[in-house]
Order: sequence, then structure tokens, then C-alpha cells
Amino acid sequence: MESAFTSLFWILLAAAVAPLVAALVPRRLVPEVVLLLALGVMIGPFVADLAGTETSVELLRELGLAMLFLLAGFEIEPSELSGRAGRVALGTWLTCLALAFGVVGLLAAAGQLVNEVAVAIALTSTALGTLLPILKDQSILGTPVGAAVLRHGAYGELGPIVAIAILLGTRGALKSLLVLAAFALVAVVLALAPLQLRRGTSRLGSLVRQGADTTGQTTVRMTMLMLVTLITVAEVFDLDIVLAAFAAGFILRLAVPEGNHHLEQKIEGIAFGLLVPVFFVTSGMAIDPDAITSHPGELALVVLLIIAIRGVPVFLASRLLRRPPLGSRESVAVGSFAATGLPIIVAVTSVSLDAGQMTSDNASLLVSAGALTVLICPLLATVVLRREPAPTSTPGLPG
Repeated sequence: MESAFTSLFWILLAAAVAPLVAALVPRRLVPEVVLLLALGVMIGPFVADLAGTETSVELLRELGLAMLFLLAGFEIEPSELSGRAGRVALGTWLTCLALAFGVVGLLAAAGQLVNEVAVAIALTSTALGTLLPILKDQSILGTPVGAAVLRHGAYGELGPIVAIAILLGTRGALKSLLVLAAFALVAVVLALAPLQLRRGTSRLGSLVRQGADTTGQTTVRMTMLMLVTLITVAEVFDLDIVLAAFAAGFILRLAVPEGNHHLEQKIEGIAFGLLVPVFFVTSGMAIDPDAITSHPGELALVVLLIIAIRGVPVFLASRLLRRPPLGSRESVAVGSFAATGLPIIVAVTSVSLDAGQMTSDNASLLVSAGALTVLICPLLATVVLRREPAPTSTPGLPG
């Protein structure tokens, strides 16, 4: 067993190498996330066995997952989720869930899988947190495509999170709903504090603002306190950490609805500089290559199911239900981005493994399929968006 610092050395080495290698790939077509996962496989217990997930490393991994979802929640405009476009995104996710249950039900009846509930939830997820670095690097945020991806991604993360709490919990659906309601109430109460600090002229609010750019870093410390507080509350209620982190992101957005460039830079520095790479590298360390190479057909099937069940309905919604509708290329891009899944798949498999409802081989298969969608789907979307339409002649101007 390697020491925690030895494991952390190899993990951080992988985290440092990944962006350098990604920058060498022409047009940055291979997302850094994929390289982090691949390097995690290489240093993990199934290959070189250079690093493990000791308690201290596991804590960093959990914080990385939390920061990923906090940033995802922070990117969402609450008003976008309640309008017509938001209702379309919610309806699309519910359609995906119904399709997923139908398909995995048929596969379960044929004896092809067990725990179809966990698999169905995994098939409907969108890795919005994973997509954020890609959308930022490609300057897609702020465009109609970026807005559509954020809406569908929000429900593609929030929906599965709620489904995990209700359908995979041990309390039963009704008790789980009551627990979720109690957690939501606590989150609302916690949201009142930053709202009052922003709106009021209290001495405390003034001190927080004055210390934002000093060694006190008060706004960053308040953000981290809120995140850890919600995580603690979620643990008390026996809920998944991603729900707490997503709620923290929403609360932060309510506190600074117009955004705060300096605060965002500081939080992203903590997240993408340390915690998020640790999460992805350690996720790769949990992948067993033998479980993948011995079942290539099943791996390809899971990838195709994710694209068909999540990507196709989002494409159709963007092309037919959005007002105004997106063009064909833009709709294909949104559908491809929406079919990118990983953190929720990791969360679903972790819950199922802990409950003894899924084998490690099947978990590796699902996580690997999610990793492949991170490689394939954003690449397809990027290529489609970069394919400019042929120029058209304008009357009175040279063609």
C-alpha cells in the first residue's frame, strides 16, 4: 500500500501532464478530461499500481466532485429553468428517463443486466460539470448552443441526482421525497444569508466585501463554508454529495446573479487547479481495463444506448420544440453535448456498489462508457459547429 503522499504525487503528476498533452493535440480535439481518466487508469491499481485512494486522497476526490457540481450549478440562470425553454428541457429529460426504463426493462427481461434502475438513471445523465471546461475553451458559453446545453445539462444532472435519492435509497420513495423536501428547506434557509448580505448594508456584509481581495479572501471562504455545510446536511439526510454541491452552486448564483469575475477566477483556480483533476484521475484509477477488453460488445452497446436515449431526444427538442428552433448543425451539437456523461454515472455506480447491487465489472463498464462519451460526443459537437456553411452571394456584392 502506497502512502497518501506517494499516491498524491502520482495523481498530481498526471493532473499536470494532462493539459500539456491536450495542448499538443491538433485543434485540442481530445478533451483534457479524457487524458486525466486515461492517466488515472495507467497509475491505478489495475495497471501500474502506483497510487491508491487512501482516506485523505478520497477526501480530495469528494471535494473535487463537489466543486465540479458547484460550478455547474453556478453557471445556471434560475430564470432559464422556469421559462418555456426550461420546461422543454425538463420534459425532454423525463422522456429520456421513460425511454431508459423501457429499454433496460427489455434488456433485464432478456437476462442481459440486473439493477435496471441504476442503469436507466445513468443513461439519462449529462455531464454538465465535465462540459464546462470544454465549453469555455471552445468559446461556446454565451451562444444559443451554450444556453441550450446549460439548460439540458442542468436537468441532465439535477434529474438523475433526485432519481438516485428517490429510487436507489433504502428508505422508500415516500420517505425519500420527504427527506428531499427537508433538505430543500434547509438549502432555502441557507440561501437567505448571502441574499441579505448582498442586498443589505450591514456591517457584516461590508466586512465580507472589504476582505474579498485581501489575505482574508472572505468571499472564497464563505463559498467553501456554504459548500461544506450543505454537504454535511446532505450526509445527515443520507443524500448524495452532488445534490448538495449543485444546490450550493444555485445559492451562489442567487447571491451574485450578475456574476463576479474575480470570485469566479478564484473558485475556478481552486477547482480546476487541484480538486477537479484529482476527481477525474481517481475516477480513472477505478476503471479495470480487463473488464472492458473482455466485453467490447457490451461497452459499445452502452455507449450507443447513451447516445440514443439522451442525445437523440435532446436533438429533436432543440430542432423541433425550441423557439426559435436551432439549425440542424446546432441541434446535433446540443444533442452530442447532452449525451456526454460521466460524473453522474460515477455517482450511480458508487451508490450501487456500496449497496452491493452492482458488480465491479459492470461498474467499470458503465464508467468506461461514460468516459468514451466524454471523448466522442464533445468531439463530434465541436467538429459539427466548426463546419461553416458555404458562403452565399449577396446581390450587388461580389460572390
